[in-house]
Amino acid sequence: MLISWGIAFFEYCLATPANRIGRLVHEAAELKAMQEVITLAVFVVISIAFLGERVTPNHAIGFLLVADGVIVVFKGPF
Repeated sequence: MLISWGIAFFEYCLATPANRIGRLVHEAAELKAMQEVITLAVFVVISIAFLGERVTPNHAIGFLLVADGVIVVFKGPF
């Protein structure tokens, strides 16, 4: 449990300054969208490599929908 909290604290210590710096270039919605895609990518790698899980077609479709949402945030039709 302490290791998990330590990782989360370390991530938070990096995320806060990164968001402040990133805000100079990107909008807040764009930063959040990027964060979601990065989180999903890391989650998939850890799930496969360490937990021995498979990515099912439902998972892949859901992840692709999230990626499509990011594309809309960055290059949306409006």
